[in-house]
Amino acid sequence: MSRIGRTPIQVPAGVNVTLEPGFVRVKGPKGTLEQSVPKAISLTQDGENILATRPSDEGVHRSLHGLTRTLVANMVEGVTNGFEKSLEIHGTGYRAILKGTGLELQLGFSHVIDYPAPEGIAFEVATVDRVLRITVRGADKALVGQVAAEIRAKRKPEPYKQKGIRYVGEHVRKKAGKTAK
Repeated sequence: MSRIGRTPIQVPAGVNVTLEPGFVRVKGPKGTLEQSVPKAISLTQDGENILATRPSDEGVHRSLHGLTRTLVANMVEGVTNGFEKSLEIHGTGYRAILKGTGLELQLGFSHVIDYPAPEGIAFEVATVDRVLRITVRGADKALVGQVAAEIRAKRKPEPYKQKGIRYVGEHVRKKAGKTAK
């Protein structure tokens, strides 16, 4: 049996989990999340724990077992504490400004890039050690990661001058430029 799949999910106080065949809804202080669940995997709630079980040891069922348990655990974690990803902007003249709930990015192009915040996502812009930092927060882990990846894709870090948007802690290997003869 999967080590991840057989681990029970602890449901903290203040979180309401609704289990239906093929569907899970988790409601907590940070919002409500919904997820469809493969029909082969059954979820049962036993007091403050949720258990995921699979019907057989087939490869498909084994892989879905751990996946389903992790998705539901991330939903419970998201509605209680939330998730966040931080990005850094490096480059002269590169800026990010909060405009309403979205972002306005100036990344060295001739135009300004407007990035509206999807529902359930909040942005924070701050300067830390002379580096502009964007923090993406939300209850849905997949959506937070997707939004951070889309913002990073607006101007990926380049290896020669190391300008662009990168994740906090991401290392960009510097390349040597052209050399004269």
